[in-house]
Amino acid sequence: MSDTDAGWFAEKPTLVGSAVVLRPFADGDVGTMARVLADPEVLRLTGSVNGDAEAEESEAASAVPDERLREWYATRNDQTDRLDLAIVDQGTGKLVGEVVINEVDTSNRSANFRILIGPDGRNRGLGTEATRLIVDHCFRTTVLNRIELCVYAFNPRAQHTYEKAGFSVEGVQREALRYDGGYIDAIVMSRLRSEHLGG
Repeated sequence: MSDTDAGWFAEKPTLVGSAVVLRPFADGDVGTMARVLADPEVLRLTGSVNGDAEAEESEAASAVPDERLREWYATRNDQTDRLDLAIVDQGTGKLVGEVVINEVDTSNRSANFRILIGPDGRNRGLGTEATRLIVDHCFRTTVLNRIELCVYAFNPRAQHTYEKAGFSVEGVQREALRYDGGYIDAIVMSRLRSEHLGG
């Protein structure tokens, strides 16, 4: 694949693990994703709000998908420069969240990773497996050399998940998020092709 090919993610795979399936978004997923995105813990841990009260207000106001959100999920499979996949719990068959590779820099062969999981999928190792599956897919099917992420310091569970999936801490963006009158650091982590594939 060419270094300058912006279509690395034109094909949307289905990735099957022992606990999760990562699949392209389908018609009907937007209602579930609206509820996941409105979950106060998701809002807080993704830095989408600046306090607990705002998280609670957002949950009440945005659990029903609006036209913007409907359009967003209806177009995820058309994007060639990013990969958005739904996380489905194998045990229940429920859609519980999403994994995303975005902010692709083809010149430097790097990209950003993010994941979010709603209440139906937490605390059962689904995030670790989902992370491993998409990272492995990206390194094996593209020329990406680096995948990076940021995790807020008040989310040690997520940092542990990323470490189990092979990500290493690189540094700290100090006081990157204002939250409930204070400031929260963001921890920068990455996974390199050589670490993942060897050589």
